[in-house]
Amino acid sequence: MKLTSADLLTLDQRYRTTLINSLAGHKQAVLVGTASIQGISNLAIFNSIVHIGANPAYYGFICRPDTVKRDTLENIVETSSYTFNYVRSQDFEKAHQTSARYAAGVSEFEAVGFSCEWKDAILAPFVKEAIVKIALKLEEKIPIQLNNTLLIVGSIQYIEIADTIVEEDGFAALEKASVLTCAGLDAYYEPKLVGRLSYAKPDKWPSLIR
Repeated sequence: MKLTSADLLTLDQRYRTTLINSLAGHKQAVLVGTASIQGISNLAIFNSIVHIGANPAYYGFICRPDTVKRDTLENIVETSSYTFNYVRSQDFEKAHQTSARYAAGVSEFEAVGFSCEWKDAILAPFVKEAIVKIALKLEEKIPIQLNNTLLIVGSIQYIEIADTIVEEDGFAALEKASVLTCAGLDAYYEPKLVGRLSYAKPDKWPSLIR
């Protein structure tokens, strides 16, 4: 298959969407937990998490245009608080189901069977079953004018992860806990480590760390 930008425009819309989404490759499946100012919990799956910086620690993710009501985005803007939750691969059906458009006032936690967990001083809920829990504070809401999407950038306020997953140098070996990853809008995977390599230098070929 060979496609130019002009060819892409001739494709069936659903086919094109599926192709472009899945071609971006395997990514971390993230359940974003939020709460309204009335305290109604919300949970939605995203696959666009991106590392922005480590010092200070920032993560970002992409939100679709806010031309229609989007509870996750609305809650983040109103409270400035949200969580990232990584779940095990065995929970892929529950995670996927959070993308369904439930009626206003319905908590996806209850609807799909995840437990809602609250922690002191954090306004957004966590998924109790998650193997990684990250609380973030909204720092920037950056409009991407090309397609009216939004880059949501948050500072990391709290991290909870099992010691057995974090290696001596700080590397989070998520594959040890069978973390759920995804590709496109409906395909789910378990990561498998090929190998960790030493820092690349022009005069030395990398060696295996693990």
